[in-house]
Amino acid sequence: MDKNVDYDKIRSSAAARRRTIRIITYILLAFWAVIVLFPFYWMVLTSVKSYSAYSSEYVPKLYTLNPTFQNYVDAFTAVNLSRYFLNTLIFTVITTAAMILVITLSAYAFARMEFRGKDTLFTFFLALMMIPNELVIITNFTTITNLGLRNTFTGLILPSITSVFYIYLLRENFLQVPDELYYAAKVDGTSDLKYLWKVMLPICKPTIITIIILKVIECWNSYVWPRLITDDANYFLVSNGIQEIRENGFGRENIPAMMAAVVAISIPLIVLFLIFRKKIMAGVSRGGIKG
Repeated sequence: MDKNVDYDKIRSSAAARRRTIRIITYILLAFWAVIVLFPFYWMVLTSVKSYSAYSSEYVPKLYTLNPTFQNYVDAFTAVNLSRYFLNTLIFTVITTAAMILVITLSAYAFARMEFRGKDTLFTFFLALMMIPNELVIITNFTTITNLGLRNTFTGLILPSITSVFYIYLLRENFLQVPDELYYAAKVDGTSDLKYLWKVMLPICKPTIITIIILKVIECWNSYVWPRLITDDANYFLVSNGIQEIRENGFGRENIPAMMAAVVAISIPLIVLFLIFRKKIMAGVSRGGIKG
């Protein structure tokens, strides 16, 4: 061993490199955070500017000295935005509940039950993910129209009550539950539905919560299908309400009022994410229980 080696100097140099790397990492993360969050800041800032102040800004300002909340009042009075919120809530709750029921039973059948052609049928389901959404929308539109379900909540909800991806995701989680639990439950005389309710669902709770939250976000942001299948304002969702505000409410020039409506619509999703962010991360990163 070389007695001339200064280990303290080596350790000090390594610690300095780690600090430098950490500082650079934080700087890059902060820069990226500014890029990601700036559109939200600009949206909120614009929503509290008066129309006259916004129109007089030849060079956009990153602040305002006279914030106003009148734009939020106008957002709910120019059109029936509160009705759109209620429609969206009904659509989201019913669609999410129905989808959870469908995908849970489907995932359990593909994971635990044995029947002829199971693997072939599941492969066919996965192949459906390769079909472009535009083609599915055309087929759904034709079907819903032929059934006379346009401008109804049933027509809005039916095409959204299942998801091949969520069935696949939940099936993979169910497959990770040890077989010994299933066999022990069957020995005790437990039915498949009771085993699913008492054992499988509690174990896979993080994934199910993640699916619910993602579906809620998907329903809340849904635009193309509601816009296509409804032309009656009584069935408009909040996403369609934005277009209604633009066309029949404030007009195309009143950007601050439009931004106020967008902020009001975005708040429920932001609050939902902040409350359940840990469960979302746990559900996405969870690889299942090893047998």
